[in-house]
Amino acid sequence: MTAVLAAAIADQPDVLVVCGGDGMVHAALQVVAEKSVPLGVVPAGTGNDFARSLGIPLHDPAAASRLIRTGTARPLDLARVGQTWFGSVLACGFDSRVNARTNRMRWPRGRSRYTLATFAELAGFRPLDFVVEVDGVSHDLTGMFVAVGNTASYGGGMRICPDAVPDDGHLDLTLVSAVPRLEMLRMFSAVYKGTHVHHPAVRTLRGQTIRISSTTDIVAYADGEPLNALPLTITLHPAAAQVFTP
Repeated sequence: MTAVLAAAIADQPDVLVVCGGDGMVHAALQVVAEKSVPLGVVPAGTGNDFARSLGIPLHDPAAASRLIRTGTARPLDLARVGQTWFGSVLACGFDSRVNARTNRMRWPRGRSRYTLATFAELAGFRPLDFVVEVDGVSHDLTGMFVAVGNTASYGGGMRICPDAVPDDGHLDLTLVSAVPRLEMLRMFSAVYKGTHVHHPAVRTLRGQTIRISSTTDIVAYADGEPLNALPLTITLHPAAAQVFTP
């Protein structure tokens, strides 16, 4: 897909338009990052969290298309891991394992798929050990997961990094310490409103360069797509892409 999209912008079109979910947006970001061609998104996926965070109409393709014709291409930050760009949230730990399970499921569609995957994954989950370095300052964590957000949500509207803004020059981190399963479910119910950040097991940080490592084999996911196993380094690149928004 990336090769197809790269070919599509070879002649410098006025805009690259993609129709799909966060996976399609992720593929498009690989070719428009640090390029002059702006991106237009017509949401048609399961989660659509990138579009949701930017206020792009989710269930009205005609409205999303009009936005591309009449809206403004806004400069947005992107994050990078190695040679891979991402626009929304990087997950590692419990949430990345839920993401992997969700990707294997074919039913149901939408938010319910993430909910079922969460319950299934929680049954056998054990806390993990992380070292998270934010702009050179190290933080140890024995816990559930680490999420790094350029935008606020993943999983079809879970506001895991509720204060993340994709043009503020920072990445937002949410670190969740070890909690019992029942408490994790209570916390899960608050994620859609973003109020989980007030739980005593939740710590939030902000930075531009983040390194995450673990003694456990953990594969990180970003924009819902698998990246690399830890350790990895995430760097913020301000105004790295132009995206049509309201």
